[in-house]
Amino acid sequence: MELIKNSIYGAGYTLILLFQTILQLRAVFFKRNEILHQMYISGISSFFVVSIVAVFTGMIMGLNAGLGLKDFGAEGQIGLLLTITLTREMSPFMTALILSASVGSAIAAEIGTMKVSEEIDALEVMSISPVRYLVMPRVLGFSFMVPILCIYASILGIIGGAIVGQFQLGVDYQVYFNDVVRRISSVPGLKDLYVGLLKGFVFGITISIVSCSHGLRTTNGAIGVGRATRESVVISFLLVIFIGYVLTAILYR
Repeated sequence: MELIKNSIYGAGYTLILLFQTILQLRAVFFKRNEILHQMYISGISSFFVVSIVAVFTGMIMGLNAGLGLKDFGAEGQIGLLLTITLTREMSPFMTALILSASVGSAIAAEIGTMKVSEEIDALEVMSISPVRYLVMPRVLGFSFMVPILCIYASILGIIGGAIVGQFQLGVDYQVYFNDVVRRISSVPGLKDLYVGLLKGFVFGITISIVSCSHGLRTTNGAIGVGRATRESVVISFLLVIFIGYVLTAILYR
């Protein structure tokens, strides 16, 4: 019963925090330096790990799909298959999980530490809104960078699939990339791209607001900071999976 009560309270607190963050968007110009700093932390600092995961994801998917299609003599279609899968589903999903574990956890720990050390209370005493000062720049910077990283991950994943196709499946680069370009330039391909960007943006808002919410609700000192960090990552993972399914079901009925 206590778990259900805490879950309902946490969901309500997070939704109210999101609404308050939207109201603080009028201060974007004044917080532009902090937003750019958060974009750097969320995006540029994550390029390396996203690059490694994206390339090997593309290679693994390309190899498995190619071996399956080879039984039907259709291994040349892996470029088309990977383009659809990466732009529509895997790149947003993969990028969101990476950033949730790395950046989202850091946001929860940082704000949680400020909460238990009473720095948040000090801001409120000085009539400084924690939402404007802490939450809005992080949500905005994080949300802007996730779609960019989704495109970056899609490109690297497609390149990884091309390498596997050339050296392990005998699919020529020209054939592979002709299929990629043909798919992306088509109407369904553009829809896949837009859907992937939309998912990335929604995932970014979800992860950042959940992380900030858990940070602001942290209690019980260092133990509470660890608990808030862990719970923010777990809940972000679950919401990314659920929201990804819902968006796909709605947009591809």
